[in-house]
Amino acid sequence: MSELKLVIAGAAGRMGQAIFREALKQPAIKVIAGLEAPGHTAQGKDLGCLANLPAIGAKVESDPLPVIAKADAIIDFTQASVSLTLADLAAQARIVHVIGTTGFGKSDEARINAAARHATIIKSGNMSLGVNLLAGLVELAARALGPAFDIEILELHHRLKVDAPSGTALLLGQAAAQGRDAKLDDLRSQPHHGQTGPRATGPIGFASLRGGSAVGDHTVIFAGEGERVELTHRAEDRSIFATGALKAALWGQGKGPGLFDMQDVLGLRPQI
Repeated sequence: MSELKLVIAGAAGRMGQAIFREALKQPAIKVIAGLEAPGHTAQGKDLGCLANLPAIGAKVESDPLPVIAKADAIIDFTQASVSLTLADLAAQARIVHVIGTTGFGKSDEARINAAARHATIIKSGNMSLGVNLLAGLVELAARALGPAFDIEILELHHRLKVDAPSGTALLLGQAAAQGRDAKLDDLRSQPHHGQTGPRATGPIGFASLRGGSAVGDHTVIFAGEGERVELTHRAEDRSIFATGALKAALWGQGKGPGLFDMQDVLGLRPQI
């Protein structure tokens, strides 16, 4: 298979930089451009120099259309409005679009589904192998323990994260709901606050903590009468997300149109 020509959206951000550094380690991938908003201080800079490395001849651009036209794949950890525009462009170019962005609404999801009729879209609230394994375990636990065990999902992220619950927490909530043969929208409870009364049987609760530089901790608590099961994943380095995103981009090459997730990429779905 030929070298994958890659564009990195949000190239100057923490995830963009992590993706760039990990991509340099993979001979099957060639980074051809980065994207940032018009007026961003990184505009026009070589991606290598931006990362305090030797220049590679690929610059940060503001217009996604010409760079996507030359690309095989784009990796995108940005914000929902940007990701939607990139999904439309990926559909036009019929390339791979890896979406690590979170915070999409229902209408946004519908637009991504429409784009996936022409693009290979791999979308996940978390790209790490460990988290996706955790999601499979959560689904199995929810099915085995049943509604007698209350489910609460606790997540901790750095103080700059703008959405809550995190995309990973929602991914885990969806896995728990699937284990109960239901949709998360039907089981998700309101945040516990004030005079709530006794906890109802069946809902899935979320609690979000923000502070410091925490990359991402997630714990799914199954609380029963007299016993409790806790399944936890702690991210210690953003490179795990970058590695997963690059794996997804390579996996999507030649796959054809469709909407996929990391369970597909990692081959975990048949075992769940």
